[in-house]
Order: sequence, then structure tokens, then C-alpha cells
Amino acid sequence: MYVFDRNAKLLQKERAAQAPDVKLYDYIKDEVGYRLSDRIFDIKRKFKKVLNLGCSRGHVSKHILTENVEELILTDMCSSFLYQAETSEGMKVTRTIMDEENFSFESNSLDLVISSLSLHWVNDLPRCFHNINKSLKNDGIFMAAIFGGDTLYELRSSLQLAELERDGGISAHISPFAEIRDIGTLLTRANFTMLTIDTDEIVIGYPSMFELMWDLKGMAENNAVRNRKLRLNKDTAFAAAAIYKQLYGKMKEDDTPFIPATFQIIYLLGWKPDASQPKPLERGSGQVSLKDLYKLDEIIKETEKVKIDKDK
Repeated sequence: MYVFDRNAKLLQKERAAQAPDVKLYDYIKDEVGYRLSDRIFDIKRKFKKVLNLGCSRGHVSKHILTENVEELILTDMCSSFLYQAETSEGMKVTRTIMDEENFSFESNSLDLVISSLSLHWVNDLPRCFHNINKSLKNDGIFMAAIFGGDTLYELRSSLQLAELERDGGISAHISPFAEIRDIGTLLTRANFTMLTIDTDEIVIGYPSMFELMWDLKGMAENNAVRNRKLRLNKDTAFAAAAIYKQLYGKMKEDDTPFIPATFQIIYLLGWKPDASQPKPLERGSGQVSLKDLYKLDEIIKETEKVKIDKDK
């Protein structure tokens, strides 16, 4: 099932990249890219070959250091974004135009694949995860950040209520995002193991709904759903802005009104299986029943006492 118009998304990215004030809209992606890249430092190894899938303007790559990575491959479907991407000085960098949806790389060739706020526009996410797993070496790592299901829920509900009132029906204005409960299943089916999945929320205040929508366009995060409505009626737009302010509007300490916009970020990490990785004990090999967990301290003391007696 193809939900997103990838050609429309490419045109949106190219238009955003050509804007003279393109850096003005990097604030969310820069913050998430920094948080994601920081997690690389938690893994105590040096990666020989790393792929930054959907690199955009280098929101992750500019934070990756030569101390952690020897060779960095940048890919994006948008050539303008790709060549605007910043990287650390002295690092070996390769840039390749590649659509994340048709991602194809040599099998067992990469040590790390990292992607930040790009994969939520992919139609076939299970296939994409499978291709990433295939490209990784054994014990390789996949690390990503994607927008979660609660992203822009304020804008979504305001537009829906306005359209129901003014037009008698609703249209798709906000992209459907992955739910955190589905991510683990998708990664497991793609043959990833030792999964780590967590969420974070970034809430940003805007003067009104119109500034929010303008910034989303500047980020190239505007609507790219295939059956989207090509234009929003002016009357409906003003009604949505009023509903947004009424339902979610807040006041700053200096009594300036603003509307909050929530961005839910799902961080995910999975490892490609390898014989060297720790494995769970065989079923039935446990020596302590779950019903006895309340007296675990006593059990540990008794076990240590038995061990001391045996040593004697």
C-alpha cells in the first residue's frame, strides 16, 4: 500500500533546499540529529564504514567525529540536501543520491546505519528495515529516529474539526506516523535483535497555526500523502487556527499568547545477530521462581553462603 507520493516529497525537499533562509528551519532536525549522534558515543567501538541514510542537510553527520568513524557514506533522494550536508573535517566522505524507499547496498558491508527523521516518509518500512539488515555486517548496528504517532496531534485535530464544521468531511492533511508499539515488531521481523526503543517529546511554541505550517514547509515536512487535498480553503484555515488557539492556546510569562506543537520522536536501535552476542538461557534453566522475587535478597544471601561453604 503506497500512502506517500515520493515524487511530491522530492519536489518539496528541492524547493526547501533552494530557499535563501533554509537554515532558519533546521532547529528541530538539528536537535534530534544531535541527540541521535550522541548515542553513537555510548557504543565503545570505532566503526569502519557508516551509512547515513536520508542525511538531509547533515543534521547527524556534522556531529559524527573521526574518532568514532573512519568512512561515512551520505545518501539522500534530494541532491541539493545531499551536497549541503555538513561533515567533520578530515573524515573520508562519499555522497550518493539514493531513495530510502529503494535502498540497495552491498550485503554485509556496513558497520552502522544511522537515519534521522527520514524514514517516516517511506511507504514500505518493513522492506526498508530488511534491506538495512541485509547491508549490515554481523553484529552491525541500525540506529534511527523517526516521528511517532502523537506528532502534531494538535494541528491534526484542529484541521479535522474545522473541516467537519465548514466542509462536512475531513481530508488527510497530516502524515500518518508509526506507532511505538509497531516498531519493535517491524525490527524483529527484519531480523534485528537486542532492541532498544524509547520516545521523547519536543514541544515548540508558535504565534499561530500559520507560522507552524510555514515552518513545516520550510523543513520539507509538509503534506505528501497521495490522496491529499491540494489546497485548504481560506475559510477552513482560519477556522482551524481559531480552534487550535481555543483548544490548545497558552500564555507565556509576559502574557504573550502562543500555541504549542508536539513532536514525538521514537529512537530505535537494533543489532544484526552474531554468534558473539549474549544469548538468553535455555527455557526451564532458571533456579528462582518469579513468585519468590519478593525475597530475592534472602535467596542471594543463601546462595553466597552455600558457595562459601563449598569453597571451605
